[in-house]
Amino acid sequence: MNFLIFGLGNIGDEYAKTRHNVGFMILDAYAKASNIVFKQERYGFVAQRRLKGNNITLVKPTTYMNLSGKSVRYWIQKKKTLIENILVIADDINLPMGEIRIKPKGGDGGHNGLVNIIELIGTQQFARMRYGVGNNFSKGRQVDYVLGEFESEEIEIFEKQIELFPKIINSFATVGLQRTMNLYNGRKS
Repeated sequence: MNFLIFGLGNIGDEYAKTRHNVGFMILDAYAKASNIVFKQERYGFVAQRRLKGNNITLVKPTTYMNLSGKSVRYWIQKKKTLIENILVIADDINLPMGEIRIKPKGGDGGHNGLVNIIELIGTQQFARMRYGVGNNFSKGRQVDYVLGEFESEEIEIFEKQIELFPKIINSFATVGLQRTMNLYNGRKS
């Protein structure tokens, strides 16, 4: 079976360590743990591996966050992947820093990357992993917050979870979404 794992973020060094790039950061942690390397391909940086007979393709869209759907739609069609075999990883300001929430479907939660994905693939029926980045910003400063770099204590929380991310992705691709949700929802380390 083919599994597509999308980590949302923005390309460019100026975004590399921002809260909005947590999807990229999680896929980078997975690639490092799995000893695989990203290559630039159409609409994304892509890394692939096989695990227990399954093909896992990681994609970091190069379309920028607000146009993530273009990459997601392209790779679903290219890999002929079933919607139930895709997982989208994104930051979430509605969750406390470091909290993980995995869901089988849902709305966009005000996340522009998810808005675009839902619009371009025509469904909300895809799994997503939301990673909490907190909401420690004043009214009207949301964009500055998500495009701001993690504070040192936030980096510490993230780094304590590095070994957890490959486990979540591997679980999704081998034992399924429901079991993965049971094992990892709400986890902070």
